[in-house]
Amino acid sequence: MKRFFRQLGVVVIPPMIYLLMRLIWWSSRKRFHFITPVDECQHVCVCWHGELLISPQAYRKIHPNHPAAAIISAHFDGSLIAGTLRLLGIHPLRGSTKKGARQVLLQAFRSIKEGEEVLITPDGPRGPRHSMSDGAIGIALKSNLPIFVLNYQCNQYWQLKSWDRFVIPKPFGKIDLYVQSISLQGMTLEEAKTYLREKMLEHTIQ
Repeated sequence: MKRFFRQLGVVVIPPMIYLLMRLIWWSSRKRFHFITPVDECQHVCVCWHGELLISPQAYRKIHPNHPAAAIISAHFDGSLIAGTLRLLGIHPLRGSTKKGARQVLLQAFRSIKEGEEVLITPDGPRGPRHSMSDGAIGIALKSNLPIFVLNYQCNQYWQLKSWDRFVIPKPFGKIDLYVQSISLQGMTLEEAKTYLREKMLEHTIQ
């Protein structure tokens, strides 16, 4: 019975989440801040796990037609995220850079070779919040791609008590979106992790 309801949830819940996302998006006053230019060249794209309600929509606003894939965990909640992102034209690569890393990284490199951008939450799928895994860094360095960093702040929001302190902006509020393209070339893995985390924390809700 539990399996049945999970299968049903995977079908029913993502469209509901998507409708909530779009309601918040279209009812909010949005202002984009391009800290650096972000053109149509290929990137590895990152946002925090707690910002997933808004960041994928902002990504699609900036790159409306760019083919894209996202690394999503194989857990049940990952299935809900995957189903929701499909509605934004972002197809999932199931697995994580912590569990099943080899397989999902091979998928990511294959996607990049085919011209897709790969989206990753460096602190997903289980945290700790605002931690920095090796995945996004390793993919960017090995692929010689810049990183598309997307964060936001809002003036009215709910914040869940989950590990990622998931942020839900209130409808009809104001959202400031911060976008930058950064290069990690020439850095060691640890230098790049520290640098990217600092950049991602500059414009995020604590």
